[in-house]
Amino acid sequence: MESVSRASPKIGNRGSNESHTRGWCDHFQMPLHYPMYIQTHYETMPEWKLDCLFRDYRLLIIGDVDYKRMFAMGSFLWPH
Repeated sequence: MESVSRASPKIGNRGSNESHTRGWCDHFQMPLHYPMYIQTHYETMPEWKLDCLFRDYRLLIIGDVDYKRMFAMGSFLWPH
């Protein structure tokens, strides 16, 4: 009986050194803290700050500032 050694198949980039050198930019990492804003914060939040918040959660929200505020309130506020 002959023994054949095979390289185990790669799944994704696991096992390659390339994944270590690319850093952590190519995958989603959940922010540690949930936003702690209240409704009045979202209602007056400037668009740049909303964009930063969405970027932290890897959300690409396209629309005017009113739409972004409504989206943030719907996503991050919990009903009491």
